[in-house]
Parts: sequence; structure tokens; C-alpha cells
Amino acid sequence: MKITLRQITFTAILTAITASIGAFHIPLGFANLYLTDIAVCMAGILLTPFYAAVAGGVGAFLGDMLFYPQAMVVSLIVRTVQVVIISVFSHYIMRKRPAISSLIGCIIGIFIMAFGYSYFAILFYSAKEAALAKLPLEALQAAVGVVVALPLCYKFRLREIFEEYTSKDGV
Repeated sequence: MKITLRQITFTAILTAITASIGAFHIPLGFANLYLTDIAVCMAGILLTPFYAAVAGGVGAFLGDMLFYPQAMVVSLIVRTVQVVIISVFSHYIMRKRPAISSLIGCIIGIFIMAFGYSYFAILFYSAKEAALAKLPLEALQAAVGVVVALPLCYKFRLREIFEEYTSKDGV
């Protein structure tokens, strides 16, 4: 596997975006809706699984290290699994219908994210009722990421532009 400067650069950029976007949230009154899922879904759609794992998992870890340190290890685990599943679907399943395949991967990613964070909340805090009560909010947060990332990558041709630029030789 040949590693190119462009792959490293785009992985670093998406890692930084994932880490920094964690600072932004939408207050809902009873909870906050974090925007990290947008960057995680985009990393999964644009990058192959290894690079997506770095951008999504490490990016979420670094973002939580800066803004919410209690959850940084959980984010590393959950986001890495989530983004790898999205990337595998986006790059290797249903190659003739990549948008549909990415949608399926993102929907699976919603469940991974929502249940993953809830599972670790139950495991670490023994707060089963609180974690289950927060489960719909976790799913909503992940769904917002899907609703924003899919049109950016397919409707606005970001994936096509990304693939064209990263496939150029010589760099």
C-alpha cells in the first residue's frame, strides 16, 4: 500500500476538523447536540478505512481531550468503529451505488454511536436509566451528521472532487 502526501494531508485536515468541530453544539434546552458526527461521517465517506479511523477516531479523541476529557477514550473506541463501518460501506460495498451504500453505512453508524456511548455510560457510571433516556438524543445527534454529510459528499460532489484530486499522480 503506497502512502501519498495527499492522503496524509487530507487525513490530517479531517482529523483537525473532527477535533475542532466538537467545540460547537446546538443547545436544545434539555441537552446539547454536538456536531462531531458531521466530520465523522464525512471522513468515513471520503477516506478509506485506515485513514478514516485516524481522522474520525483520533480526531474525536483529540476534540474530547480539549473540550470533554471524561469521554475521550470512549470517543476513540466508538468513533473509530463508527467511521470504519461507514468507510467500508462507502468504499467496498455496492460500488455501483456509492451514495446508497454510504447511507446504509451511516445508518449503521448511527446505531453504533448511540448504543456505544450509552453502553459506556452504563458501564462506567452505572446510570442505566440516564443512559437509556439519552439514547434518542445520541441517535438524533448522529442522524444530524448523516443528514449534513451525505448531501455535502454526493449532492455537492465533494466526494467526486476529493477522489479526483487524491488520485492525481506525482504527489
